[in-house]
Amino acid sequence: MRIGDLTVGERGRVLGLGKGERAYRQRLLAMGLTPGTEFTVTRLAPLGDPVEISVRGYAMSLRKDEAGMLSIEKLAT
Repeated sequence: MRIGDLTVGERGRVLGLGKGERAYRQRLLAMGLTPGTEFTVTRLAPLGDPVEISVRGYAMSLRKDEAGMLSIEKLAT
């Protein structure tokens, strides 16, 4: 499952990082999106790019290609 599959208000947990450009992977890890991290989708742009999530007490916007690298699971709301 990917972040783009969630709707505003839904929660998820990062399971891991998929394959992709190394720079993007390092950026996501540096921003705190490590396996086990929980987040909430707070805003979606009309075409799904970017998506805003609330993670570790702050808001973060991710481009579609960055968000697509994250493997997630949906949590009960």
